[in-house]
Amino acid sequence: MSAGDTVTAGSWSPGGRHARTACLLLAVAGALTAALPAAAVEAQPTDLLTTPYPSVAVEPGSTASFQLQVRTAQPERVDLAVGEVPDGWTAQIRGGGFVVGGVFTDPNAETPPELTLDVDVPAEASPGEYQLTVSATAASGSDTLELDLRVATEAAGSVSMTADFPQLRGASDATFSYDVTLENDTPEEVTFNLEAAGPEGWQVDARPSSQEQAASAIVEAGSTTTIVVEADPPDNVAAGDYPIAVRATGAGQTADLELQATVTGSFQMTLTTPEERLNANVTAGQTRDLSLILVNDGTAPLVGVSLTATPPSGWDVTFDPEVVESVPAGQQVPVTARLTPAGDAIAGDYVVSFEASTPETTSSTDIRVTVETSLIWAFVGIALIVLTLAGLAWVFRQYGRR
Repeated sequence: MSAGDTVTAGSWSPGGRHARTACLLLAVAGALTAALPAAAVEAQPTDLLTTPYPSVAVEPGSTASFQLQVRTAQPERVDLAVGEVPDGWTAQIRGGGFVVGGVFTDPNAETPPELTLDVDVPAEASPGEYQLTVSATAASGSDTLELDLRVATEAAGSVSMTADFPQLRGASDATFSYDVTLENDTPEEVTFNLEAAGPEGWQVDARPSSQEQAASAIVEAGSTTTIVVEADPPDNVAAGDYPIAVRATGAGQTADLELQATVTGSFQMTLTTPEERLNANVTAGQTRDLSLILVNDGTAPLVGVSLTATPPSGWDVTFDPEVVESVPAGQQVPVTARLTPAGDAIAGDYVVSFEASTPETTSSTDIRVTVETSLIWAFVGIALIVLTLAGLAWVFRQYGRR
């Protein structure tokens, strides 16, 4: 076609065809572009429903609880439903103290709604693996949560008590205090009633360490708490080993613990005379045996009792025996003290202190000792007087005539 040729309306032109084709392609691309985001959003999975523990184990005849969390990008209503459950089982979604079938979500709320799926497993349920489904449906989309339950006879967990020092040792006037750990290894919070018992006459108490007046303890699932057990024996308890029983019961679970208190007994003794007379007469220079007794007033045996005395200067005191090997509780042992005053001791009253001692206790007593002059010296004095008089008489006879 030459430069002078003209193109009439409706005539075909290569340039015009290309333009129309380009416009058509652009229109189709625009339509596809507008449709793709909607299709992509519709195809994108929606995570509305979750739980932190999607697989749990449970015992026959108990309840498995799942914490459900519902989240949406905008405030809206979400309908909830539980799928088919095995025969004899029941499953309910609870929230706010009600059985619910839906929840309203608000992403701007400080706390999301709290939901729990409670699944009651009948006592006759056979051990094995079971599956449940929970569905969530909202305007923005839907979601399905799959849950696994393993039914097993040992699945409920257990409770137990342990003590760092289950055996304590002390005197009969001591209070035995034990720190006991109570562990709740079950999937639910348990309130435990606490009991403690000891031998007859003992005062035994068990309480939470955080509350002196409480008789029960609340322990969260999978947690522990500390129990204080105090045992106070009677004053006259004999030395020996005594059992202390502790029990915690709650939610069909029982934990038992046996503690032991070893009483060493009380150490008390009295040193006195058989007739409780605290005076004696002695002669200067002569040995006098004094009878003493060791009385064990405590509840533990006295072992290795040593005897000592504090006499005046120049006096001598010995004991038979010098060391008492053992004095059983509630009994007495005789002891002889050999007291020898000084030969030149002046007549009069003296105080001699006697003491019995062990590593645990001591006892002392003072005895007033009256020293008398020896008869020999009296005879000597009389003889001197007689000799003196005889001498004077002889002198007067010999020289009286002059």
